[in-house]
Amino acid sequence: MIVHTLSGGTFVNLDAYLVRIGHTGSREPTLAVLRQIILAHSCSIPFENVDVLLGRGVSLADADVERKLVEDRRGGYCFEQNSLLLRALTSLGFSVTPLSARVRLKAARDVVPQRTHLFLSVTIGGVPWLADTGVGGLSPTGPFRLDLLDHEQSTPHESRRIVREDGEPLPRHFHQAKVGDAWADVYEFTLEEMPVIDREVGNWWVSTHPSSRFRQNLVVAMAAPDGTRMSVLNREFTHRRGAEVLERFEFSGERHLVNVLEERFGIRLPSDTTFAIP
Repeated sequence: MIVHTLSGGTFVNLDAYLVRIGHTGSREPTLAVLRQIILAHSCSIPFENVDVLLGRGVSLADADVERKLVEDRRGGYCFEQNSLLLRALTSLGFSVTPLSARVRLKAARDVVPQRTHLFLSVTIGGVPWLADTGVGGLSPTGPFRLDLLDHEQSTPHESRRIVREDGEPLPRHFHQAKVGDAWADVYEFTLEEMPVIDREVGNWWVSTHPSSRFRQNLVVAMAAPDGTRMSVLNREFTHRRGAEVLERFEFSGERHLVNVLEERFGIRLPSDTTFAIP
């Protein structure tokens, strides 16, 4: 077992993480390895907010995140997913910077969402690549360049691009995904770093504030190696390829929901679990 110590006294069991995501290849800090890690992570560790709805709270302590997502084989949302990815990539020798963003899914450009999203910039050979395993059903399953504007870039799932608008005091950058024939805003950012204290504040808001989406909805999502995605939104399961729906059904009850979470996403919960979904 290899345990890496990072700055600030944090730890990551790199061997256990790589077993969790099923990566058995090279550990060199190359673009090819970054692509493999992000795809494997996206197809192995589900995005989910189960603990928020069960009133358990969400800890961002390094040991707690690692225990939940790696040892207990659960999932999490952006602060958990990308903090784990940040430490794993750093352990592999990548140069990684945590950045902040405002999620804009289905939000008009004149709406100002909370700055409660964490994503990563990974620099390889002087080139910055966007890495993010924490945007639910639109988490990019491969890295794409942060320095290419208005340029369609492929990933194992949807194409991505970065567009920019001039603004004050800083320009606004928009991460977009191509769903079907249309481009959709995923989130906006200004390339500002997101330190630990800002992550703690953002995590507190999304996990406790009554108007947080994660307090109001059950959200589960995971990508599949065949280019499809599976998701749960409240009482409905969807399996899709891009904009094409391959399978969709509503849960017949709590037991059905709990079974689907285990069978499709690997999330094991007691059979009598009840979700407080408004």
